[in-house]
Amino acid sequence: MRDQSKAPSRVRPALMELTILRLREFMREPEAMFWVFGFPLLLALGLGIAFRNRPPEAVRIGVVQAAPAELIASLEEAAGLVVVRLADSSAGAHALRTAEVALVVAPGPDGGIEYRFDPSRPDARTARLVADEAIQRGAGRQDPLPVNEVRVSERGARYIDFFIPGLLGLNLMGSGIWSIAFGIVTARKQKLLKRLVATPMSRSEYLFSYLLSRLVFLVLEVVVLLAFGALAFDVPVRGSLVTLGFVSLVASLSFSALGLLVASRARTVEAVSGLANLVMLPMWIFSGVFFSAANFPAALQPFIQALPLTATVDALRAIMLRGASLSAVSGEVLLLLAWLVVPFVVALRVFRWR
Repeated sequence: MRDQSKAPSRVRPALMELTILRLREFMREPEAMFWVFGFPLLLALGLGIAFRNRPPEAVRIGVVQAAPAELIASLEEAAGLVVVRLADSSAGAHALRTAEVALVVAPGPDGGIEYRFDPSRPDARTARLVADEAIQRGAGRQDPLPVNEVRVSERGARYIDFFIPGLLGLNLMGSGIWSIAFGIVTARKQKLLKRLVATPMSRSEYLFSYLLSRLVFLVLEVVVLLAFGALAFDVPVRGSLVTLGFVSLVASLSFSALGLLVASRARTVEAVSGLANLVMLPMWIFSGVFFSAANFPAALQPFIQALPLTATVDALRAIMLRGASLSAVSGEVLLLLAWLVVPFVVALRVFRWR
């Protein structure tokens, strides 16, 4: 009969050794190190530069030469427009087809003005408004009320401030699912799991060691990305660092549990790659990493709000940009805990060693 009194002394060393093994496996893969640490920094740097504080870009519009000289002069003097003179209407149609200009201004019937543009292009709609404002003012229109313009660019309201929390959540998801799923499937493919199953080790110890190994790199992931955002782009962290760390911890464990579930039955790298992409693709698209999830239709919002990455990104943005407390993001934390418990329990039941 097995001596149960010795179980605790055996469990602790086994779990420790498995966790150390996970860490060594990860550190020996330069590709994994790049995707966890290098890729998020490069992506943040590129988008931070692309959306840095700078004056609004001028919109190119075309004006048919037959238009009145006063009209052309008004457009050329308007801020935010680059005027291209076109020989005739056929040249204007060609300029629109080739996206050389966003708008073509031509003489209309009865001495009026004709705007030709594609309304599905945001820059074309903007060009139409700016051009019409310049033309009407040039024709003598006066505003009934004086207008004063104040341009605001503050920390927390820029795109890079919006993007860094999303990138952090995206990185937690990618490293949690990909690294764990590929690690398990690689061990299964190399017949290492068949050897481990013969050791005095439970299935829960083996799977839990993956979750523990994520905690070590979690600190580095969060600190490196937040420090880079603060130093390179002055991204604020207005909430508690403890709250931010706790949310990151719960999110990382939730994604790791999903990685365990994805790899519980897969036997090839191709299979786990397809399953991982199937799980992550909806979150890449819908969870509001690169733009607000509120842009999607209301019918999709219940599905979007139930995704773990949506909860992660919303909580991180609330803490970093609005200084939200843990109680303010408790709904998101509870959802992430559900994504932690349910996939881990299911993975324990369906996991295969071979």
